[in-house]
Amino acid sequence: MHEPRKFHMEVALRVVRYLKNASGQGLFFSSNNDFRLKTYCDSNWAGYPITRRSTTGYCFFLGSSLISWRSKCQKTVSLSSAEAEYRAMTSGCCELTWLKHLL
Repeated sequence: MHEPRKFHMEVALRVVRYLKNASGQGLFFSSNNDFRLKTYCDSNWAGYPITRRSTTGYCFFLGSSLISWRSKCQKTVSLSSAEAEYRAMTSGCCELTWLKHLL
């Protein structure tokens, strides 16, 4: 905002073009849906062979509709698969807290 450049304008135009072309897309919520929030999380212990870091993945469903998901490398090295799973659940719970506040 303080020093906009040509690159920033190009990125903003790219976002506007995407929104213009994706106007018909959206989330589908069935009329017979129960709207319960379901969460699934998992980890891949030491999935990166060089750094030995684990991968965290989680997804959230509102009824049968996927509303949020993420997969990323954990910031620290886990010494066991249980520790990697615990870190994945922690990340998922943080996102779940945010989603519950939003909904």
